[in-house]
Amino acid sequence: MATSRRTRLRPEERRDQLVALGVATLADRPLSEVTVEEIAAEAEVSTGLVYYYFGSKNGLHHEIVLRARDSMLHASDPRPELPPLDRLHDTLERLVTYVREHGPTFYSLVRGAASGDEEVRELIESARREQTERVVTAVTEMGVEDTPMLRMALRSWVALAEQALVDGGLNTDIPAADLIAYLESSMFGAVSATGAQLDAGPLTAST
Repeated sequence: MATSRRTRLRPEERRDQLVALGVATLADRPLSEVTVEEIAAEAEVSTGLVYYYFGSKNGLHHEIVLRARDSMLHASDPRPELPPLDRLHDTLERLVTYVREHGPTFYSLVRGAASGDEEVRELIESARREQTERVVTAVTEMGVEDTPMLRMALRSWVALAEQALVDGGLNTDIPAADLIAYLESSMFGAVSATGAQLDAGPLTAST
């Protein structure tokens, strides 16, 4: 009678597999419910091996969030060859696509900010800071001065955009184009509320 044998992986491959399984699990449940035992069972390894690689459940959660965060940031990485307004439109378009394709994972990721683990919260905050910097860069290229008020406004807009992506990105009754237009309009509104004059110029990105 044939018996199944667990594939032997190199340490870096096994660690990568465990993290990937954790990210996949976010599609079904929040980060707080992802357990070492579940990931070990999925990979057909001992819980001791998972603890060996990550040290603790929090260590595993940290790597899961890091992988999911990097995937989201990579999916919406700005294309520097585009003019700033087109770049913003293109980035939002790809971010909405990412959320539509990985909705539950995105939801679990942003809700991970409520985690009791400080390192996990910092990973998510770092993604928000990166998204803010991306928008600040584009807006300042459109002639707006980089000021504390501008950064406050755009950091607030990132929080609004995050909620809009949770509510609108996961709701396929809202056309992607309408969601993108709302995000663009609200971003321009946030900049204008600071008293800045935005020289956006014509939008040439394809829609």
